[in-house]
Amino acid sequence: MITLGIESTAHTFGVGVVVDGEVVVNQKSMYRPEKGGIHPGEASEHHYANAVNTLKNALSSANIEKEEIDSIAFSQGPGIPQCLQIGATTARSLSQTLDIPLVGVNHCLAHIEIGKKETGVKDPVTLYVAGGNSQVIGAAGGRYRVFGETLDIAIGNAIDKVARKIGIPHPGGPELEKLAEKGEKFIELPYVVKGMDFSYSGLVTKVQRELKNHKKEDICYSFQEHAFAMLVEATERAMAHTGKKEVLITGGVAANQRLNQMMETMAHERGAISVKSPLKYCMDNGAMIAYTGQKMLKKGVNTQFKDSGIRPGWRTEQVDVPWL
Repeated sequence: MITLGIESTAHTFGVGVVVDGEVVVNQKSMYRPEKGGIHPGEASEHHYANAVNTLKNALSSANIEKEEIDSIAFSQGPGIPQCLQIGATTARSLSQTLDIPLVGVNHCLAHIEIGKKETGVKDPVTLYVAGGNSQVIGAAGGRYRVFGETLDIAIGNAIDKVARKIGIPHPGGPELEKLAEKGEKFIELPYVVKGMDFSYSGLVTKVQRELKNHKKEDICYSFQEHAFAMLVEATERAMAHTGKKEVLITGGVAANQRLNQMMETMAHERGAISVKSPLKYCMDNGAMIAYTGQKMLKKGVNTQFKDSGIRPGWRTEQVDVPWL
């Protein structure tokens, strides 16, 4: 089976090709704002302008014709509505033109599935950390359940807010991490964990106010230590609750080495393991959509045209997962 997957939830328009469960091609085009964060209108314009070429490049790299595609998968949600609409429209058009099955994929769930495939973990507690999402997720009762999540802004959003205040352009994570490595002074900042949920708005506000009083390297170091400790604490509580012995970190913030070090330490102390998705799959991509869509189709799950509208607020635990 050849499945083409389209990703368009935020800054990335991605196209992936999966053949019989194996990723063959993973093409993408990324919107980069000149200043500030993601502007929904500009991002959707980028996707519209680059969709056809990205699709053509993916098919060319896979050495297949569009008529050979057996099925189309697309990121139906959650995400920025204007961006989701470009991917959904492209997918529906291809599905109708080629008369092949269509399947809408939950973006968060796709990060988990490709991460499991690439790392070999079987039943992890997943820490999904990205610009718009921060969740602690685990399989239970035939579905993926959200055991903990941010109460306000996601960790990726928090990082970008701090980075912009310092003067770092989007995406701010890599440069903020480099500054944090040079930090020497630990500054006490707000630390908010409630059960398995966590909050970042107070931390970000305090950090922005303290920039005038401390070196930016120390601010970045202290910010990371507080922000990531919250994630590790929530993840550990989920592990204790579920009894699971594997941690999978995925999403764009999974690229941060300090977060991975902290999680590995916690997991080791519990007699567990912690792994992260490969970097190319931590970032948004079409391959994870194609891979997850193919798993869904093989279990008889597809999306009728009338049900193919975007779902910007589609939560992970709302998805039926018949392959668990």
